[in-house]
Parts: sequence; C-alpha cells; structure tokens
Amino acid sequence: MENAIVQTNFNFPGQQDLYVGKVRDVYNINNDYLVMLVSDRISAFDVVLPKGIPFKGQVLNQIAEKFLDATADIVPNWKIAVPDPMVTVGHFCEPFKVEMVIRGYLTGHAWREYKSGKRQLCGIPMPDGMVENQKFDQPMITPTTKASEGHDEDISREEIIKQGIVSEADYLELERITRALFERGTQMADKMGLILVDTKYEFGRKDGQIYLIDEIHTPDSSRYFYKEGYQERLQKGEPQRQLSKEFVRQWLIENNFQGKEGQAIPEMNEPFVKSVSERYIELFEKITGDRFIKAKAEDVKLRIEKNVVECLKAL
Repeated sequence: MENAIVQTNFNFPGQQDLYVGKVRDVYNINNDYLVMLVSDRISAFDVVLPKGIPFKGQVLNQIAEKFLDATADIVPNWKIAVPDPMVTVGHFCEPFKVEMVIRGYLTGHAWREYKSGKRQLCGIPMPDGMVENQKFDQPMITPTTKASEGHDEDISREEIIKQGIVSEADYLELERITRALFERGTQMADKMGLILVDTKYEFGRKDGQIYLIDEIHTPDSSRYFYKEGYQERLQKGEPQRQLSKEFVRQWLIENNFQGKEGQAIPEMNEPFVKSVSERYIELFEKITGDRFIKAKAEDVKLRIEKNVVECLKAL
C-alpha cells in the first residue's frame, strides 16, 4: 500500500500549469502537449477516497492505451506516446464541456433513477416493466455536464444545444462517434467473454479537428458484465458478475456512504485495498487478454520524471 501514488508535483520542462483531477494529474506543456499521469487515487460518488490502490494507475493507463490504439480509425485521439506505465503524453485539446455517457443496459445510475419511479433520463424515455441489468433495445446516450468540481449533472441533447454548450452540428457528430466507439468496444469485449454495459467518452478540439481525449473503456469509465451466466442471473433477479468500479460503490453504500453531506467515508482497511487492486488487475487481464506485468514499485516518482523528460525532449 505504501507504494500507491496518490500525489505528484513535478516540474517538467515547459510546464505551464498542473490540473489535479479526481484520479489524474494533468501537466500542461506550453499549451501544446499534456502529460497525463494516472495516479492510484480512487473516487466514487465524486469523492476521492482516502487511500490509493496499488497499480490502479498503471491498469487504467495501459487499458486506455490499448483502446485508444484500437479505435484510432474511428476518430483521432490525443495520445502521442506512453513513456511510462502510469503516463500518457498527448495533444493539448480544448475540451467540449459535456461527457458523452452511453448505456446499453439498465444498471447503475440509470437503474437507481428508474427504481425511484423516473421513466426518462436526459430526456430519453425508458419503457415500463424493465428490470435491473436488462438490455435496452438500443444504447441510450445520456450526456452529463462536465463539472470542474463537484457533481456532473445529467442534461438532455436539447438543453446542451439550447444553452450553446455544444453546437448542434458538433453534438450530432459527437453522438455519431460515441455510438461507433461503443460498438467497437462491445465487439472487443464480446471476444473476451464480456459485455460492455455502459461507458463515457470525452472529446476535445484541436485545429478544428475533433479528438477523443482522456481514458477509454477502463474500469473507471466503463462497466463490464461477464457474458457467461448473464441471462440466467437476469431471469432469476440475481446480481450480475461484473468488472467495474461498481463494487466499490456498493461497498460504500453498504457502509452508509453515498457522498452526501454529513456522511463519513468508511475505513479502507488493508485487505479491502488489496482486493480492489486485485479486481483492477483482473479486469486488465480479462478485457485486454494480456498478462498484467507490475511495474517496479521502487522510486516510482523518479522513474516517471526520467521517462517523461526524455519523451518531451524527443517531441
């Protein structure tokens, strides 16, 4: 646990500023490049939990690398190089202020809304009589606003366009790309015996071109079910076997925490932290088909600094 990287404060050549997100530390290099370091922090309900998860950053970064490469024919993406297991260096893009969430199944946030009696999500109707984890007739795009801090909020296509957050032409293109990426991710997951349940994508623009930015198809941005046994569990009303961060959310809910005012984060003991790390590594191997090779855990920050500086010199 002592080797989990939860905070960084590098000073790279040409560094303009540092943005510290819930999980990622993003270094702006001369407004030309971004150095995105995926830390071992873990967040749920828009709250960063107090302990890091060893190797989580490496897992997320290397899954994203694989899927960025596997979808580059659909849309250009920001990635230029992966100089370190926890770092991607890429293009600086002006981000669109929405996250494109796409859902193939009624689960997670959508199910919680449905169970409360709502039959619309982001202006899109959901039919009566559905059960948890049931597949939608076709995937639903349920965008959220991209909050700089605090909670992202559900928003409809109509409101996005009406408020001028994204132009109608750009938004329709983002929807088209989102569906194509989700279809590709679904096909890749299927080959590995998994179901890509839902995910989110973020996009930006550089020189007039739309780019896919940030992560893609990682357990922080996506939910996966095991294909085997899915139908039987659905029919019996049993929970699905899944590979995602949802098990962390469920653990928090069971311990009376959902990020609401006055609620205390439960203690993350060593066995729990270790189990979360193992689940992330399991997902890496299940979704990529590759064996996870743990990067050396000694002097991680020195390793990162050396690798990033060498990469920036070569750009």
